[in-house]
Amino acid sequence: MARLQIYNPTERALVALADAALAPIGWFGRLRRQFRRSKARSGLRTDSGRPELRAGDPNKVLLLRLERIGDLLMVMDAIGDVRRAWPDAEIDLAVGSWNADLARLIPDVTRLQVADAPWLSRGAGASWRSLFSQARAWRRSRYDLVINFEPDIRSNLLAWLSGAPRRFGYWTGGGGALLTSRSAYAPLSHVSDNARRLVARAARRQPVDPADRSAGPRLVPPPDAVARASALLGGATRPIVGVHASGGRESKQWHLDRFAEVARRLAAEQGATIVLTGSESDRPMVDEVRAALGATRVIDAAGALDLPSLAALLGRLDVLVTGDTGPMHLAAAMGTPVVALFGPSHVERYGPLAPRQRILRVDLPCSPCGQVRMPPERCRGHVPDCMDGIQVDAVVRAAEDLLRA
Repeated sequence: MARLQIYNPTERALVALADAALAPIGWFGRLRRQFRRSKARSGLRTDSGRPELRAGDPNKVLLLRLERIGDLLMVMDAIGDVRRAWPDAEIDLAVGSWNADLARLIPDVTRLQVADAPWLSRGAGASWRSLFSQARAWRRSRYDLVINFEPDIRSNLLAWLSGAPRRFGYWTGGGGALLTSRSAYAPLSHVSDNARRLVARAARRQPVDPADRSAGPRLVPPPDAVARASALLGGATRPIVGVHASGGRESKQWHLDRFAEVARRLAAEQGATIVLTGSESDRPMVDEVRAALGATRVIDAAGALDLPSLAALLGRLDVLVTGDTGPMHLAAAMGTPVVALFGPSHVERYGPLAPRQRILRVDLPCSPCGQVRMPPERCRGHVPDCMDGIQVDAVVRAAEDLLRA
């Protein structure tokens, strides 16, 4: 029996039990689809009141991508594939409210469906009841096709609740019985490549070559966002180097004093203006880095911009130095060169899709472990070894290489 791709053994066992309970839904669904196809061949209408659709011929498509900033940005190429496959279709994109402003900048989407999942909302007050009610309300939109980019039993359930007759997704996170077409998620392939293969399967096309990615900026911030970013930068002299010191999670956090040392050296040796980025919750980290920079030319952008304005700001940088974070993916989506510091997460799966990049990591027997949310006990409470091994000299050289290019 194939194994679910869920690291925690308790969670994996619970999802396996849920899959066993859901299996009759899959059997019934297959019988129902066979019955509908036989009615369609006889010229009758289906029990949904509409003719059976040919595969690859949807009028209305719903895409599910409910997770955080980077997760959304890594499927932008796949969203473009959906538009190219069905140029005349209405394409709706379901995202969490935290990503709504950013999602509006993605071309090829007809409209947004904002849906906050309780397991992703981080205390934002989302409830299971409201989420399931919203998914059932999607039935009124009469989607022909749902593509769920997330290998997760919970979002597969949302796809099923939508009532769409065709539902594509991954069985390896559970909930395969809720889909009409199930794929295995390739854990060592990039998120983008997995998503594009899923779209190719739905469209009955050959998968796109991973090297065939969009070139240049793929997000277009609105004029007011560009104006806010320009006002913050003022007359900053180039090169402009962004430093995003927050790792987002303790397991991905690099030393703050090393971030400050990288910034000091780039300012002294390259004449760089340093731009510190981060959310308002990152303020203590940003303040510590800024205090260590002394008289270095610094623009503090932490907590000052919404996502569209942050995208515009990142698009003006000559290079961004960051860990494996949402801003890393946002800078890549704006075509900005990136120096990315990787520790426990897999570069093959989560690396930035920037046109120019330098990825730094250290080779350890235990790295990458993939245990970002639940790191081993020995890696908690301090900078883990896989991040500690990244040295300032290597980061400075990587940034200087990109600046020279």
